[in-house]
Amino acid sequence: MGRTSVLAIIQAGGAGNRMDVLTRERPKPALPVAGVYQLVDFALSSLSNSGIDHVWLSVQYHGTSLEEQVANGRPWDLDRTRGGLRLLMPEEGTGGADEDGFARGNADELYRVRDQIAQSGPEVLLVMSADHVYRYDFADLVDAHLASEAECTVVTTEVPVADAPDHAVVSLDGDRVVGVDYKPEDPDSGLVAAEIFAYRPDVLVEVLEQLHRELGPDAEQGDSGLGDFGEHLLPRLVERGHTHALPLAGYWRDLGQPHYYLRAHQELIADDAGVLNDPAWPILTRHTQRGPARLLDTAQVTGSLVSSGCVVGGRVERSVLGPGVVVHRGAHVSDSVIFADVVVAEDARVAGAIVDKHSRIGEGARVGSADADLDDSADIVLVGRDSAVAAGERVPRGARLEPGSTAGHLR
Repeated sequence: MGRTSVLAIIQAGGAGNRMDVLTRERPKPALPVAGVYQLVDFALSSLSNSGIDHVWLSVQYHGTSLEEQVANGRPWDLDRTRGGLRLLMPEEGTGGADEDGFARGNADELYRVRDQIAQSGPEVLLVMSADHVYRYDFADLVDAHLASEAECTVVTTEVPVADAPDHAVVSLDGDRVVGVDYKPEDPDSGLVAAEIFAYRPDVLVEVLEQLHRELGPDAEQGDSGLGDFGEHLLPRLVERGHTHALPLAGYWRDLGQPHYYLRAHQELIADDAGVLNDPAWPILTRHTQRGPARLLDTAQVTGSLVSSGCVVGGRVERSVLGPGVVVHRGAHVSDSVIFADVVVAEDARVAGAIVDKHSRIGEGARVGSADADLDDSADIVLVGRDSAVAAGERVPRGARLEPGSTAGHLR
């Protein structure tokens, strides 16, 4: 990149409604990954490892919680006087009536900070979501973007065609983007935008303001009308004829739905995927130090990730245990992700479930089903934080327990 001036914006403001009870009381980018990381760590770590040190983190939903998690950028060496990490919070009274409060999409969010982008004056603006697991050298993106003289460069990845309706499907002519179909019902391919973009800042601001003039008059108060990037912004840039694509080589996963979240963890259990354990490209995080995990003589652990501070006396298969999880003798956890400080009591069974932190599964309880379809979010049990499932209680496949719930009477 040489001396190119680069500003990165991580968009971490969404409420994550599709993760249901798991994001009632936390922003989606703070969801744990592989036991010891959080989603936002992956974007921040790739930027840090790429040498990009001017980063804005745009937060909205439970913004204070995420602010605590990123610790002023300290784990990524971004706590500095010049550049470093800056948090963008929702504001009121700083612009027009359609710029106050929460943004109504990630393109709307960019419109609200367009003046700040222009004032910062970068040569290249990088914009990315905080919802994905990957490793990426952003220097490659900056170099390719400048070399092609593109107005926008879209990082692309391949997903199964069945998953493409959750993304923006792009069409190419060589390396030039000639079409975008946002969340299509019947996609033609699995080539999608990885929600990582490089923009020419002056063009971005120009197009955002142009779209607002067209769409704003028909939008509700507090809404610029721009919505998400795939609705108006990216299609307009594609129409201008200077939008290019750059494929992401390697692992990339969207963790924004329960079945995607569980599937990605099953993959990371089986294989590092070139993401987690590269000493030259570490995933950095704000993580409380705990003692080593303890596997008792009755423990049977296969195909799983066990975090620090765990105590396992039961059987764990194809699962991820977060820090401080206790699985008592006779208990059985399979095909599940268990967040920090959960207790699974003696003879309890947990299968096809995601259990949030500080919950307790009582003696002999049954949570989920070994026959659950792990590719169907409706089949996966979600247990909200600080919940309690009583001894002997049955929680059927697909159940949702709100944070602080009690299933039966705990004893």
